Amino acid sequence: MALVERHQICTGIKVEEFVFSPTIKPPGSIDSLFLGGAGVRGVLIQGEFIKVTAIGIYLGEEAIPSLSLKWKSKTLQELYDDLEFFMDIVTGPFEKMTKITMILPLTGPQYSEKVMENCVTYLKGREIYTEEEVKAVEKFMDIFKNETFPPTSSILFTLSPLGTLTVGFSNHDSTPDVEKAAVIDNKALSVAVLESIIGKNGVCPPAKQSLAVRIFELLKGHPNIPEYRIL
Repeated sequence: MALVERHQICTGIKVEEFVFSPTIKPPGSIDSLFLGGAGVRGVLIQGEFIKVTAIGIYLGEEAIPSLSLKWKSKTLQELYDDLEFFMDIVTGPFEKMTKITMILPLTGPQYSEKVMENCVTYLKGREIYTEEEVKAVEKFMDIFKNETFPPTSSILFTLSPLGTLTVGFSNHDSTPDVEKAAVIDNKALSVAVLESIIGKNGVCPPAKQSLAVRIFELLKGHPNIPEYRIL
């Protein structure tokens, strides 16, 4: 895939009718994160691409110095083509948040079952699906079992540097209710959730492309981030 589109950095991104803000303060965090990339996720049904959700990936400002030494000399195409680049984002020692906004309605079980199916496949493939991960998957499913997600509603996954996963819900343009956020303390599952979106078989290639473009721009323009602040 030829990556030729150039994004302005630290601006919002419009995906379908939804605008992902340049920064966000997610549930479970005291810091604002910047928008790393965004795109639409869809599925092929009888040969037709059906748009299901819009996805935004937010990162802590520590992401840029963390990624800089290894990746700043690479071309944009090299970043996009290298699975290790995306895994360094997934596992890096900085905060991340994924915001999933519904284009089509979904029930909680419909959403969580598919996400956990992908996550369990990833965990088993890495031989880290222990009893602790089984319990974490069960808790994840329980969080979603009574939820419904009409269009414009959002799911927020905040992954701390230590691997804690905070799950929150909101409307796309509203502030998430921090008091209703749920926490899953399992690093392997937390990593698997983000990997399922931007990893090897990630469900949202447009978000991966957008992420590669914007991180490329930051690595080239702001390799030393003390002068580069998210305000």
